[in-house]
Amino acid sequence: MIKIAIDKLAKSFGDDDRRTVALHDFDLSIDDGEFVCIVGPSGCGKTTVLRIVAGLETPTSGTVTIAPGSATGHPQNAMVFQEHGLFPWMTVVDNVAYSLEMRGIGKRERREQVMPFLEKIGLSRFHKHYPRDLSGGMRQRVSLARAFVADPEILLMDEPFAALDAQNKLILQEELLRIWEGSAKTVLFITHGIDEAIALGDRIVVMTAQPGRIKEIVPIDFPRPRSVAELRADPRFGALELSIWRMLEDEVRTARRQEEAAS
Repeated sequence: MIKIAIDKLAKSFGDDDRRTVALHDFDLSIDDGEFVCIVGPSGCGKTTVLRIVAGLETPTSGTVTIAPGSATGHPQNAMVFQEHGLFPWMTVVDNVAYSLEMRGIGKRERREQVMPFLEKIGLSRFHKHYPRDLSGGMRQRVSLARAFVADPEILLMDEPFAALDAQNKLILQEELLRIWEGSAKTVLFITHGIDEAIALGDRIVVMTAQPGRIKEIVPIDFPRPRSVAELRADPRFGALELSIWRMLEDEVRTARRQEEAAS
């Protein structure tokens, strides 16, 4: 079943004298439970697509249709950003439980739902700590747990691991896959990393330079469940990464020329 249907999406910013066309004629269908990654050069409209799907931006033209789910009272989508976005005055357990509190769920039941997720991500003993007491990787793990505890139909992720070092990024990629494989949620994931998109996704959407269009959609046929570290040792992984880079290379160079012309 198609969960997200994006039809002829376009988005422009600015007035007539200085109008920037961020997206043009963007069409994409995402199946229920599918993990789709979008890669493209800087400024190609990746995040704009995500924000429109989330309802945070209004398209200039085109439509986004999301099939209704069966989870009554649960949010339709949850977003995880590059910056963790935790409430600094709340403890770890309260940050993760925030969506449950907003739904009127009592403190004891919230804790019963949250603690297993903190156990999964290795932070149960930090449940009374505040974000200031955690490393960047730990804070991002809390953000991940908060999104899954909300139990949304769709998980929208905007370069959530971009600011992390290589080791923490690998750990969180593994944790994301492990939690997602047990939830079958629909995921739309934005990344600059071709390797990350291959490791995580069922399909990779390759975008052009601005105005952003879909240049290619690449199916990823590595079996699941996956180990990110083991997958990267597969010779097919490197060959696919190179193939996708060849698709992107001209677009990245075009995006750089656009930036230079605008400066």
